[in-house]
Amino acid sequence: MAKGADLTLDPLMTVGILTTFLCDEFAKKGYTNTVLGVSGGVDSALGVALAAHALGAEHVTGLALPARESDPQSLRDAKLVARTFGIRLLVQPIGSVIAAIYEDEPNVDRVRLGNAAARVRMIRLFDYSQTHHALVVGTSNKTELLLGYGTWYGDVACSLNPIGDLYKTQVRQLADFLGVPERIIAKPPSADLWPGQTDEGELGLSYDEADHLLFLMVDRDYSFDALVEAGFAPVLVRRVFDLVASSQFKRSLPSIAKIGMKTVGIDFHLARDWGR
Repeated sequence: MAKGADLTLDPLMTVGILTTFLCDEFAKKGYTNTVLGVSGGVDSALGVALAAHALGAEHVTGLALPARESDPQSLRDAKLVARTFGIRLLVQPIGSVIAAIYEDEPNVDRVRLGNAAARVRMIRLFDYSQTHHALVVGTSNKTELLLGYGTWYGDVACSLNPIGDLYKTQVRQLADFLGVPERIIAKPPSADLWPGQTDEGELGLSYDEADHLLFLMVDRDYSFDALVEAGFAPVLVRRVFDLVASSQFKRSLPSIAKIGMKTVGIDFHLARDWGR
């Protein structure tokens, strides 16, 4: 471990904070039900566990949204998560929707297909939200958000996110504490965008490396030189800096041209629940 990077959580206290967050946010917005995408991975499994713990399993609906390229084991794991925490799971394949989008383009590359899958899933989740008066709980973790490992207006879109300040290492800790099945915690993280795809293979670094480096860089404000002094290879530090910098737009509102006295996103800022 690099010097100064300890990501160990107090799981009982953290679950208490996240449960209170969910209960307060749902009460403020006047909702009692939630919907979330259940991929069969550890992030969405933790989201299910926290939502069931906070709201009651009868108020939680999971959508499994496999594409044609998805590993069949992912759906089996999603069903295992649903059984473990007693929630309702609806299976809604999205392959025909993506095929219709690219009907006239036979040679679409896999990045475009992956982005389309993420955005079709977002549409399905928010459509369910509208028709069933349910908020969409997001399941992107802090590592993904900082590295930009998600699709803008796709899998990072949600009504609220209880795990967005947890690094992947901490997601695994909390998942284990709440009883997520071991096979789901232990399997290689994958966005399931194409056969054999893994997050770490696509990012070019391991979550363990990324988590410890990001913790020091973001939470402890370490400079480039301080990170190298802490034991990280300069090439790795540069890689992570570049990923964080190049994905800043995904963590921001679109740029707006300023004309008036007060402009949204520039000098017009109100709390999210202002006026309620």
